[in-house]
Amino acid sequence: MEYQGINNWKGLLDPLDDVLRSEILRYGQFVEAAYRAFDFDDTSPTFGSCKFSKNSLLTRACVRETGYKPTKNLRATCGIQLPDWIDRGPSWVSTRSTWIGYVSVCQDKSEIARLGRRDVVIAFRGTATFLEWVENLRATLTDVGGRDGACGAMVVTGFWSLYTSGNTTCPSLQQMVREEIGRVVETYDDEPLSLTVTGHSLGAALAILAAHDINSNFNNAPSITVISFGGPRVGNQSFRCQLEKSGTKILRIVNSDDLITKVPGFVVDNNDIKINSAVFPSWAQRHVEDAQLVYVDVGQELRLSSRVCPHLSKGGVATSHELGTYMELVNGFVSSNCPFRGTTSRGFFY
Repeated sequence: MEYQGINNWKGLLDPLDDVLRSEILRYGQFVEAAYRAFDFDDTSPTFGSCKFSKNSLLTRACVRETGYKPTKNLRATCGIQLPDWIDRGPSWVSTRSTWIGYVSVCQDKSEIARLGRRDVVIAFRGTATFLEWVENLRATLTDVGGRDGACGAMVVTGFWSLYTSGNTTCPSLQQMVREEIGRVVETYDDEPLSLTVTGHSLGAALAILAAHDINSNFNNAPSITVISFGGPRVGNQSFRCQLEKSGTKILRIVNSDDLITKVPGFVVDNNDIKINSAVFPSWAQRHVEDAQLVYVDVGQELRLSSRVCPHLSKGGVATSHELGTYMELVNGFVSSNCPFRGTTSRGFFY
């Protein structure tokens, strides 16, 4: 459970513990599978769907033997109200609901014995469609409330929209996650369970929202850990407090050269609001603070840098955000004093 964050990964991050490294890479493969299974071909009639059957998803996505079995496909829906004529446009614009990940349950007895519990994985891919990009740009804050009527917790509007929106043909991602986790918890209520939610980029944001939602709505929820790759900021300080109070453990893997991890908006670091006093007068700073219109980083951070690896640093801004870059950096990370072991590219998908 130390590798799931029960002690906030104390003593395991610098230098990076080899067992934790292998666990991070293992969960990264589940995200890799979410990318590989997605139909990116916007000329295809199946654009936005999963290319593989549920039973063959991990195998067809060329992920090594995991001992896990996918049990539920997950879809996300854009909540922006668009004119009806959009639906008659090209598929890359008109698709309202797209496959975004899956739930997978460990079934292998030796893997369950190694972990000491039956692990359940929720994996999310990053942004892939036009409407998801549109939602990403909706960076205002929306109140999400919490357990026992808690208030003040706010998250990025676009992320929350993708998580909670549904339509007449597809329930919301929130509803699908709740129903499947409820079913899994009921099925395995007589044995230890853990829930690991993982994702890259937009998927990292959705992973945090899903973890918060499960902890807020299940009295019997298993221990929840988030493994986040290259995720943007998700919410305000009250949201972070709710996550911490609920016991949700979050490990954010961050490339210091990745701009996505630095957005959106104002940011709070160590409870101090960083606002340029030369640009924002004191009354504006007080208003921002009082309204909690600031974004905070959550969880424990594993900070990497693509600059230490020449063939990665040459790729610029885009390369710094790729899942493949994160996987390679994790694989080579040793410590802050000697951050890279000189490994070569392993061809991870991004």
